[in-house]
Amino acid sequence: MTAPAPPPALFDRALLARRLDRAARRASERPGADFLLARAAEELAERLALVKRAFALAVDFGAPAPHAAAVLAARGGGGATLRLAPTFLTVGRGVSAAVADLERSPLADESCDLVVSLMALHHANDLPGAMIQIRRALKPDGLFLAALPGGETLTELRRALTEAESDVLGGAAPRVAPFADVRALGGLMQRAGFALPVVDADRIVVRYPDLFALTRDLRAFGATNALTLRSRKPLSRAVIARAAALYAERFADPDGRLRATFDIVWLTGWAPHESQPKPLRPGSAAARLADALGDRSNALKAR
Repeated sequence: MTAPAPPPALFDRALLARRLDRAARRASERPGADFLLARAAEELAERLALVKRAFALAVDFGAPAPHAAAVLAARGGGGATLRLAPTFLTVGRGVSAAVADLERSPLADESCDLVVSLMALHHANDLPGAMIQIRRALKPDGLFLAALPGGETLTELRRALTEAESDVLGGAAPRVAPFADVRALGGLMQRAGFALPVVDADRIVVRYPDLFALTRDLRAFGATNALTLRSRKPLSRAVIARAAALYAERFADPDGRLRATFDIVWLTGWAPHESQPKPLRPGSAAARLADALGDRSNALKAR
């Protein structure tokens, strides 16, 4: 029996690692460019506060900066914190660290109580495979929490660049990566074997003075185009000027500032355990749905 073919390499992982490394080393040059990761870390702290449980080993899996690891290290109940990142590492007190690729997890099976991943999994070429590795690394009833951009993230930039390049050159290369929607990510959670999966989204609209301020933030965050099928030629001045004009024409507020949409999708799931709630077996209900609907119908007729 032949092994299944590996998924296509959507992202140039080596290029992405270099860009993330450069962004991490130059983080002080553009403070605030990591606002999405900072916001996700705040949300992570709030979500963990609702889980009344101590985690002996919590892992920050793949986040490009130490925000998540800091949240894990500061949580109550003690326990160890491990940060795994694809590139240059900075860590705080109480955090162990190692360089690791999120598609080749070094974590042993059933070794972790909590795994979180902020703003990283969307760059996996094999997202189902990465999620399966995370689920296997969790102890039974261990918790997985992740945030990644999805849905309509950067839709304004994608549309402006595509139309500008088509107008000027007669065709367009991929410039902004595709992002999965809530339904697709929910299906991936089930495929990966997580119990009690929950997927929800938070839309953030950020305003910029112009297109160039947005692209500077993306570059500072290491989030510029790393698609394998990207054009190796830099955008011409004519295309950039056309894209800036289209963006300002179609996505500006009355005060002239430009909107940039970011959909942050949250994934929550548990490693299966016998103590978790399970759906009832078919035919095990104590009352028939038809009877309940009949009672409701009779009550409505009596009014």
